Amino acid sequence: MHGPLQYGDGLKAFAINLLVCQMVALNRVQKLLTSMLDVVIAEATLLKFVLRLHLALETWETQAKEQLLRAPAIHVDETSLRVDQKNHWILVYSAGDATLKFLHRKRGKETIESINLIPRYGGAIVHDCWSSYFAYSDCKHGLCGSHLLRELTFMVDAHDYRWARHMKRLLQLTCMSVLNSADKKLTAIEQANLQKRYRAILTRGEKELPVIPPKPSGKRGKLAKSDAHNLWERLKTHEAAVLLFAKDPHVAFTNNRAEQDLRMAKVKQKVSGCFRAEDYAHAYCRISSYLQTMANRGYNPLIAIQIALAGKAASIGRE
Repeated sequence: MHGPLQYGDGLKAFAINLLVCQMVALNRVQKLLTSMLDVVIAEATLLKFVLRLHLALETWETQAKEQLLRAPAIHVDETSLRVDQKNHWILVYSAGDATLKFLHRKRGKETIESINLIPRYGGAIVHDCWSSYFAYSDCKHGLCGSHLLRELTFMVDAHDYRWARHMKRLLQLTCMSVLNSADKKLTAIEQANLQKRYRAILTRGEKELPVIPPKPSGKRGKLAKSDAHNLWERLKTHEAAVLLFAKDPHVAFTNNRAEQDLRMAKVKQKVSGCFRAEDYAHAYCRISSYLQTMANRGYNPLIAIQIALAGKAASIGRE
């Protein structure tokens, strides 16, 4: 074919879909396209397709942030990701049909501030009891019930604590009551009874736990405690966060939504090992966020990518 060769948005969408959604290795995508088109497309060209889509979604990402800020509750979670043989972190924010993922070198408050979503948020955030989230008092906090149930199950199986068995049963029954209620929350009387039973279980549990030995004189740092003590203290300290799902109909019992949104990032790492450059890791987070959001809205990924490449993703986000 004589003269310069141009690739249409359909081909670009197909290649990006293979790289990001299907997580096919770059070299294998190149070989597949060569067998289909009988034209060798350089790996650098395929990566330019990805970066172009990444830039095209910048406005859409800003609008998605504003959509999350208007949501009554947000699911948040984080997981590690290897980039250039160094450990990075992906933080996910999910609510309704919107999902946003961000990459950062660190995991603490600095990361949350740089994303600048939770500092501006006034609703409820559902998380896994990561301490950095509790630094923000302008929003309500809900703890993932699935994590608590797993820890309580371990305490029952490993130590046969009665308080852990009773607390697990109480949370499970409360979850079922909330699901079966018309308003997706307990009445004021039911909430008062729940709080009374919750505190009674913790009071009996304190007597059941072994006594913590006094801290030796001159020893620095915190005294090591058992897993049972740490769980008991967490349930007591964060009582409002544990029981928020029974009071706020917008707060789910679990944080499964955020964990499901992060799951494919771990699959991507298993397939690729790690990202060689941070730019492509950022591109993966933004593009996969867009495609997950569009999938929740019923869009085919190939169509969604072509919409973004045509510069119309922001208008779709306002619908």
